[in-house]
Amino acid sequence: MALVPTDNLKAELQTFGITCEDDSVLDKMVELCICNRLDTDQMMLEWLAYSTTKDGLELTLDNLEHFEHELRNKKSKSKSSSWKDESYNRTRDIHSLEELIKAEEEEENLLDSYSTPGKSSQKRVLSTPEHPQSKRTSALLTSPGLLLSPANFSPSVTPSQKYSQRSGKGEVVVSFGAVQGARWTGRKDPGAGVQVNLLEQPDESLRSGYKYMFQRLRDVRNVLSEKIEEMGEKLRSRFSIEEFSAVSLPAQDSITVLGQICCDSNGKLNAQSVLLEAGPEHGGQLVPVDLSELKQYSLFPGQVVLMEGMNTTGRKLVASKLYEGDPLPFHSTGAKMETNEAAEPLNILVACGPYTPSDSLTFDPLIDLINVIVRDRPDVCLLFGPFVDSKHEQIEKAKVTETFETIFHRCIDSIVDGTRSVGCHLVFVPAQRDVHHEFIYPQPPFTLPNLSKDQAQAQRVTLVPDPCTLLIDGVTFGLTSSDILFHMGAEEISCGTSSDRFSRILKHMLTQRSFYPLYPPAEEVNMDYEKFQIHGQMLVTPDILVVPSELRYFVKDVAGCVCVNPGRLTKGQVGGTYGRLLIQRSAAPEDGKRESPCLTAQVVKI
Repeated sequence: MALVPTDNLKAELQTFGITCEDDSVLDKMVELCICNRLDTDQMMLEWLAYSTTKDGLELTLDNLEHFEHELRNKKSKSKSSSWKDESYNRTRDIHSLEELIKAEEEEENLLDSYSTPGKSSQKRVLSTPEHPQSKRTSALLTSPGLLLSPANFSPSVTPSQKYSQRSGKGEVVVSFGAVQGARWTGRKDPGAGVQVNLLEQPDESLRSGYKYMFQRLRDVRNVLSEKIEEMGEKLRSRFSIEEFSAVSLPAQDSITVLGQICCDSNGKLNAQSVLLEAGPEHGGQLVPVDLSELKQYSLFPGQVVLMEGMNTTGRKLVASKLYEGDPLPFHSTGAKMETNEAAEPLNILVACGPYTPSDSLTFDPLIDLINVIVRDRPDVCLLFGPFVDSKHEQIEKAKVTETFETIFHRCIDSIVDGTRSVGCHLVFVPAQRDVHHEFIYPQPPFTLPNLSKDQAQAQRVTLVPDPCTLLIDGVTFGLTSSDILFHMGAEEISCGTSSDRFSRILKHMLTQRSFYPLYPPAEEVNMDYEKFQIHGQMLVTPDILVVPSELRYFVKDVAGCVCVNPGRLTKGQVGGTYGRLLIQRSAAPEDGKRESPCLTAQVVKI
């Protein structure tokens, strides 16, 4: 393995919001990368998984020593896993599973009868979860409403011990708005009268006719050129600019040019590798950009910008000013809305997969989420994929007893049946990590043929594409399951800005008016640009933008848009987080100043 540069490691730490000024700590991490044959991305994922299970350890030399032992133990366990007893991994049906559960309970009772009064075995305390899995699983097996029996998904019925023993259940980790006095329960009649519609209904072209890997470069170029010209017209009228100059034309005076930010190589963008590519109407040339005279900037590949500066030789633009656009206006019905101030606000629950721990295919986190829905009775639940995660180890190795489609439909049926008594409206958003679904962006909605048989339940389920703009009682929600925060966070460069990276990325999404403004996209995103031109652009600035990410959860107000990252329901082997919001459409105030419909929001540990 090649040597790992310290700068790359430091950049990865900054991406995840981890500060480290101690060079000895960085040197130790480089040593761990080399000894364990890990690159910086893998090292960061290993450290995040380890520190998360330890309630957020700080990055110190002492903690790295313990982390090194953990890595060694993990490698030794992986080598010995192939020698497991074959009978342990054999496929079990529902009857053999019930027999196994009864045997475990009898063994537990027998051990209790031989235990010393007043003393408890330390070994059992460490291995027995707070809520014994045997009783819980047997209850689920006899329940007709929930179909998430572990026997249906994996030959192994061993639950995730780390997930069962997680701490901080129900703890609120982020709060936004007027939380005091907020009622986190839905209306008395959940789902009744709640209007959930797409702002623009997707046509049938979203379900067919994709050209990914068969796209002509000319067509991709046309889409990008139209984007540059369209954004250029908006910026021209915004800043009252008469005309744009060609980027490669020598000029002795200051000029204003329009173009798209590019990188001069296949590596990550930096201050010395910035190029500006003009559209065909302005020569279509690329010119290097000198950013040394800019006191403040934030740039990423694919960003359409206006730059003012000098280009005396035609070979380099020395930028002196950078123009940024404005977000789109917020949605308006065009008529004065009558709002009942006495009406209770809507309770919206937001959760993002995966819904299983990384070391087990038991859907315990999803079952816990269903229990939360039954307890809090939200009016609308926004549920993002992946529901059957393609990155799960057991899915990758095909250690399942049913097809991926069957597992997915059983998972959705369990959610619908488990929330039947609540009556809340369910919105399912696909993700590219859904193993059974089309992994293309923009992504078509799920198809649920079994749901059409039950019209009563079908009426409270909405299937939407990724991305989309949803109207919930007149409040616009921008939804995308692609991890744009992670992808842009690795590419964006900035200088002199006072805002945090998340706020800058979210502002770029709003000003570029796109759910995925990064070009070229991340390797894991399979982009169809002709579909993206139609379905990947923002129609309005949403009142609430939901952007689930691997990065740290948050709730932020960016240019009047409340942006929510609820986190993922599971983080490796431990529990993650979900979000909840209270929204209420308010009447337009007399002074014309807009009020956000999001009254309050929280991110909560599952």
